[in-house]
Amino acid sequence: MSGSENLADVISRVRDFVEERVIPAEPTLWSGGDEATQLLDGLKAAAKAEGLWALGHPLRLGGGGLSFIDMVHLNGVIGRSYFGQVALGTWSMQDSIMLDRFGSAEQKRTWLSLLVAGEIRSSIGMTEPDVAGSDPTLMQTHAELDGDEWIVNGRKWFTTGANVAAFTTVMALTEPDAPHKRLAYSAIIVPTDNPGWRLVRVVPTMGRTTGNHCEIELRDARVPATNLLGRRGQGLQIAQERLGPGRIFHCMRWLGQAYRAFELLCERAGSRYAHGSLLADKGEVQRWIAESAADIEAHRLMTLDAAHALNDGRDASVLISLVKFRGAQMLHTVIDRAIQVHGAMGVTSDTPLEAMYREARYARIYDGPDEVHRMRVAKRLLKDPSLAPWRAADTIRTPHVTAAAATRPGSA
Repeated sequence: MSGSENLADVISRVRDFVEERVIPAEPTLWSGGDEATQLLDGLKAAAKAEGLWALGHPLRLGGGGLSFIDMVHLNGVIGRSYFGQVALGTWSMQDSIMLDRFGSAEQKRTWLSLLVAGEIRSSIGMTEPDVAGSDPTLMQTHAELDGDEWIVNGRKWFTTGANVAAFTTVMALTEPDAPHKRLAYSAIIVPTDNPGWRLVRVVPTMGRTTGNHCEIELRDARVPATNLLGRRGQGLQIAQERLGPGRIFHCMRWLGQAYRAFELLCERAGSRYAHGSLLADKGEVQRWIAESAADIEAHRLMTLDAAHALNDGRDASVLISLVKFRGAQMLHTVIDRAIQVHGAMGVTSDTPLEAMYREARYARIYDGPDEVHRMRVAKRLLKDPSLAPWRAADTIRTPHVTAAAATRPGSA
């Protein structure tokens, strides 16, 4: 990003890149294989050449230096394609900032610049096959310190990108006697070429011919004690600080998908003739269009409220949970309406809707299932109704960046 560009210019250029480069490549990218890999590498190179790579990474890390709030807006455009975040280098943003914030000088030298440049991938090992992923305090993977080495044992799955990652940040039980379960886990970096790290499988998921949700096994994986990320017992805090902004970015990417589905819905309704008139003249279709517009706009505003609360250093937990479960439902509903208006064509690969629909179903599970977020919101509001978002709406936002905001992800 050049110093003379404003956010509108950047969004326009990213939109053109996604519409003209990424979306036309989707059929090949979804098919996987060597051709897809080469095509994606070409898209990454093009993004770098056009100054669109890693725009939300801080300048000092080699990124574009866009602020957290700017990236929230930009993700609504990047999200128009599932592959937008990979092609434009935003997929590594949260891991890069996590490593920059909690990593040692040695860890940063080893991994950080390569991660920002897109020369390596990273992965996070949290969810496990034998315990509920929605409750991280049940994780069974454990690590013991043996002299100057950690010995890590356990199994993880849905470790996204592990099959192409250079390392996995493994959440492991290291403090079994901690006074609270949330202080019992640590984050330990395990390189994927470690003899004790094994890729069990790429987990087949709904309708995917290719994928990157992996099951891994850690069997006496020995790594240096210096591979501890942050402090002992700090693992879940690190994970949560990574997940909060990440959930907001997900919600904005979902908006990009919803915008695209809405456009396809309107286009089909305005061109398809049946039973004496265009579909656009049918009352039920008009209702779907109006309600979709309302649903999308409500989610957009809720997401921006959550983003500003987090950026201002306020407690954003209730807002983030609200936009997470409501946004996942919105996305699923809008795409579903678009498929219905397309009729049989909507469930074929002749449109992007069938792939979008499958991805939308994932949204109600990852980064916390809907039910857990609803439970958290209800518990917080029952305990203190003043935490309701509309109570905080009276707060006047000042135009300057607060000290707390300056430390948020994406700040240069």
